[in-house]
Order: sequence, then C-alpha cells, then structure tokens
Amino acid sequence: MHDVVVIGAAGAMGSSAAMHLAQRGVRVVGVDAHAPGHAMGSSHGASRMIRMCYYEHPDYVPLLRRAYGLWDELVERACADEGTVFERTGGVYMGPAGCDAVEGSRRAAELHGLSHEMLTRSQLAERYPQFALGEEFIGLYEPEAGYLVPEAVIGLHVRLAREAGAELRLGADSRMMAIRLEPDRVRLVLEDRCEIVAKRCVLATGAWMGYDFAMGLRDFAARELAGTPLITPTRQALGWVRPRRPELFAPGVLPVWAIDAAHLGEGLFYGFPMLTGPHQREGLKIARHARGEAIKPDDPSRDPRPEDEATFRPCLERWMPEANGPMLSTAVCMYENSPDGHFIIDHHPDLANVVVACGFSGHGFKFASVVGEVIADLVLDGATRWPAGFLGLQRLSAAAGGRAP
Repeated sequence: MHDVVVIGAAGAMGSSAAMHLAQRGVRVVGVDAHAPGHAMGSSHGASRMIRMCYYEHPDYVPLLRRAYGLWDELVERACADEGTVFERTGGVYMGPAGCDAVEGSRRAAELHGLSHEMLTRSQLAERYPQFALGEEFIGLYEPEAGYLVPEAVIGLHVRLAREAGAELRLGADSRMMAIRLEPDRVRLVLEDRCEIVAKRCVLATGAWMGYDFAMGLRDFAARELAGTPLITPTRQALGWVRPRRPELFAPGVLPVWAIDAAHLGEGLFYGFPMLTGPHQREGLKIARHARGEAIKPDDPSRDPRPEDEATFRPCLERWMPEANGPMLSTAVCMYENSPDGHFIIDHHPDLANVVVACGFSGHGFKFASVVGEVIADLVLDGATRWPAGFLGLQRLSAAAGGRAP
C-alpha cells in the first residue's frame, strides 16, 4: 500500500508532483506509459517560454513568483550533464496598440509591480532590427522572461524524485491496463501485470484525461458542461529554420519574443534565440500559439506534415525577413485545452482522495514547478497556501456560467 500514486509521472506536472511528494517523505509511486523526455505528449520541443507579465490573466502572477523561485532552486540542483534547465533572456511582446499580448502584459505588470518597459514602434525598430513591424505596432519588454528546457526539467524532476525515495515505473511496461478509483484507495494493473494500490491518487495525464480511467470527470463534463469535453487535445506544429543572418538571432542578441497576430485571425507567433546544447535542434525555433486541429492523443497525425510549415511561415515572411530562411526540421506536440483555456487543478468532483491537474492549454509548462507543490498540498492537506483556487473545477459548472477567472 503506497500513500500516493501519480499517474502521468513522465510529464511536466506529474514528475513535479512526484518529486514534491517524495521530498515530503510520502511513499509515492509514479507510473507512465512513456519514458522521460518522450515526444508523445505536451512536454517536449527543446524550449518553453517563461514570463512574469502574464497577459492571460493577472491572477497567475502570484503563482509565477513562486514558480520562478522554485526554478532557481532546481537550477542549483541540476547536474552538468543535464544541460540548461532555465535561462533568463528577457522577453519582448509586440503587436498593434491595444492587443492582448501587449496590453494584457502591461496590466499584469502594473497590477503586481513587475519590472517592464513600454516600447514605441521606433524604439522597437532601433532595439530589435530582427523584426520589420508596421507603424501600428508597440511593444513591452520584461527582463525576467526567458526559457525552460522541458526535457532537462523532467529529467531533473525524475532524478530528484527517485533520490527522495519515489518509486517510478516509466515506460511501455507501465502502461495502465485497468484502474479502479475508490473513496479510500486506488487500484492499478499495469502492462507487466504489476498491481499497485495507493490511498490517494494524482491524475496528471494531460491529453489522455478524457480516457475511461477519468470516467468521473467525463460525468462532470456531461453534467456541468452540457457534454463539452473537459479536455480537447489539439495538434500543434513547431519549426526550426536557418536564418539568413544568424548573428541577429544569437543568444544574448535576441530575447524570447512574441507577436500578437489576432487582428489577422492568426493567434500569436512566438520564438526563441538560436539555442545550443543538449536537447536543442539546429536553427531558430518558431511556432504559432493558437488551437490547432483536434486529435486523439494516440493518433498518428502527431507526425510532421509538409503543410505544417504554413502555420508559422507567414510570421517570417511578414515580420522577420532576416529569419525567413530554409526549413531545417519540424515537430508536433499537443495542447490539452480546457473549455476556457485556463488550467484545472482541483480535487476530483466525486473523490476527495484524487487530485486532478490538466487543461494547461499550451501555456502551462512554466508553472510546473509550483503546480507540483500545489498538487502535493492538495493531496496531503486538502488545501494549498498558494492562490490557485481560481483554477478549480467549480468555475466551469453550469451555476458559474462557465466564467473564466
């Protein structure tokens, strides 16, 4: 009998939860059908942006403050062969005056007293010659922004969890064949016929949250969301190109960046400087942040397609002519979209001994350090000291009118 079983322990949130629980002396076992660093879910791609001036909603900023502190602590515990885990580069967000990416970031910065600088079109042109922007563009720069390396992060979580005593069963032999959730225990049977019994459970399965083992959540969606799925997985393309002038896109020259293209119906484009080291690909990474094609988690459409380039090439053609070089490689990840695009972190609607973490909707990885801590609090204490209540299931209920935080 274990204290806690974490299902999805090779993903960002599950690996973090397993680490935090083990470090508190809990008898924790983590299971996942995939090995750490796998490319089958939402926690790969060599780089993820982290930023404090959060345009999605200012309520995320207190969680981000804690996340940054925990990331700094994790960096101190990383081994040299794990490579870069977290790097501050600064970040610049650009778009037409009044756009969400710039104005939302400004509101969050002003509300929480965050360091930032507003930039006019001429200031953007002088400081960032990598971009050819229209006269209607303005920008916001924040010094605390940067990137995380997801493969290194998860590898570090897994190592520290095991060092703290966690039993982690990760890989194909640990695929779940059966699960039974009960008010006082959880029973799993794995591919290798191993049976696991635990008093409490963490469901951190990302895009797989709609599968049969989450039947109670499906009942909740049918009851409270008029049948709308709690999680909708979508296919998201990433690309790496060879810039025409690589020196303009080197680390230390280019910060992480985003361009709000909502006025063109294209969501938001984002990218990074040309990174090197373990887990990195050759070239300049670029992607579009907008819901892609809905898929099933095990669908082979996760494989790259020639037409994927069309999802991000327009950004290079319009606004980054010196980066508009040949395609070097592409990859596909998944978003696990909640109905309102905000995270879901809460107890199971019918089982107090089960904690659910899902719906990170393409912007959640940067929170993994603090989400693991919040999950551990909910599992062990029933509540958390961190202000995460606005991410509970109740906001999605019919009585709440489906209001976002």
